[in-house]
Amino acid sequence: MNLQSMTGFARSAAESDGTSIAWEVKSVNGKSAEVRLRLPQGFDRLETAVRQTVQKRFARGNFQATLTVGRAAARQVQPVVNEAFLKDLAGLAKRLQEQFGTEPASADGLLSLRGVLDIPEAMETEEERAALDAAILSALEAALAGLEQARQGEGAALGALLSGHIDTIEVLTLKAEADPSREPAAIRERMTEQVRLLMDASANLDAVRLHQEAAFLATKADIREEIDRLKTHVASARTLLKGGGAIGRKLDFLAQEFNRESNTLCSKSNAAAVTAIGLELKAVVDQFREQVQNLE
Repeated sequence: MNLQSMTGFARSAAESDGTSIAWEVKSVNGKSAEVRLRLPQGFDRLETAVRQTVQKRFARGNFQATLTVGRAAARQVQPVVNEAFLKDLAGLAKRLQEQFGTEPASADGLLSLRGVLDIPEAMETEEERAALDAAILSALEAALAGLEQARQGEGAALGALLSGHIDTIEVLTLKAEADPSREPAAIRERMTEQVRLLMDASANLDAVRLHQEAAFLATKADIREEIDRLKTHVASARTLLKGGGAIGRKLDFLAQEFNRESNTLCSKSNAAAVTAIGLELKAVVDQFREQVQNLE
């Protein structure tokens, strides 16, 4: 399955028995598949079907879908004017103007008053309505296919970027593992020098106990487990990217694990070189997690 970004835009247009249909759909980041609709008056009946169609195709994202429907001229109904009521209102407006000096009434102002102008709904059979609804949902499928293609295009770019970050994390992990400061000889020399300095500073210190404490601290500062877990997370992330699909949440969890291990590595490090690697690792992990937020 292909990776998908959660951002994208698409539109589609169709026609049904002289009625024009147009959809615009877009999506941005979201924790789940949430759909907001803008439907013309009289088409609220399609809301449930539209939501189900979107949520069936996509796992995550905030979606906005806008439907525009243009009726054919032959199907447009003629407005009905209540001429008697309009005449009474015009007479009243004229008297108000003569007695109180009000502004003269305008035609559009009078027509906008309730009860003056009525636009009856177009009559259509159940078969015609069903055919129009089917055409609208078919056009929606076309728009969603375009949106999916746009999201997959950006998802492919995100996948390449995330793979690069994982490669960097692996390189830094191996660099920390191979750092000379982790060699037994280097650790032993560092411990010996530290014990010597302490013994020189105070002749009352117990040399045996001091060596025991130093050995304990050296064991506590070992980063073998962190390196092993980082390697495991790298392998897991690559497996997820290779499998594709809606893996954003799983990669976000791995990003948290990467961050936890890099923090521990920095806190346990007893060598400047390893600390520097840990800080660089944290920076890469932050970039990785930031990009993961855009993935479905």
